[in-house]
Amino acid sequence: MLAEADALELLGRGRIEIEGRLVDASNTTLRAEISLDGLTRRCVYKPVRGERPLWDFPDGTLAGREVSAYLVSRATGWDLVPPTILRDGPLGPGALQLWIDEPEQAPALIGFVPAYDVPPGWFPVAAARDDDGDAFALAHADDPRLARLAILDAVINNADRKGGHVLYPATGGLHGVDHGVSFHVENKLRTVLWGWTGKPLPDEGTAVLTRLAEQLTGPLGEALEEHLTVAEVQHAALRVKRLLRAARFPRPPTDWPAIPWPPI
Repeated sequence: MLAEADALELLGRGRIEIEGRLVDASNTTLRAEISLDGLTRRCVYKPVRGERPLWDFPDGTLAGREVSAYLVSRATGWDLVPPTILRDGPLGPGALQLWIDEPEQAPALIGFVPAYDVPPGWFPVAAARDDDGDAFALAHADDPRLARLAILDAVINNADRKGGHVLYPATGGLHGVDHGVSFHVENKLRTVLWGWTGKPLPDEGTAVLTRLAEQLTGPLGEALEEHLTVAEVQHAALRVKRLLRAARFPRPPTDWPAIPWPPI
């Protein structure tokens, strides 16, 4: 385990040595070793120059959105996004995030399961069939860690919460990664975590959102404005207020695909 302050120090001042590219990523995503004063860890490095242009997000802004997701996660106190900073690297400025190792047998809480055999305590969120025509359900566990992530995604307006973007470290916690397409001013929430749709927010969720509402008009908002537009920060605050007013998990959008592809 590495304390958050130590991780940020390592990411901010460490020497970066690229190991290779994660080929499944749509943007240039590199795994690297980072070392400082005898301490070495792995990290993910996403250079701005490797970002693919998108029709709905301004060019060169995805790395800043990754950092912004971490800043909001840190403000919640839920430790959902690994330490992430923006700094200069071997390929120029980019997002640098602490690498999260998963045990080989880490139990996934999201996946496709036979439609007739959804595990007890899981929510089916979508129907599917395999190449042979057998029925499956996209489902996820009714787990408080995932519920926290669903709340965070609603706040940051995450347009790409795939099952593969959820990591399960040996510590027993849970981490969400890949937040480059977040914080749009329009509703673009796409996620596999729709199991709580319309259900009341847990008490801890209400308490955290209340704190976020205050912080977004103060130090947190100022920190986010280093990476986002003023309008994007204001809309994050509006989403928090709407969640508090409704006191329920959001419902899927009707004018935007509700589930990312591929979902896992």
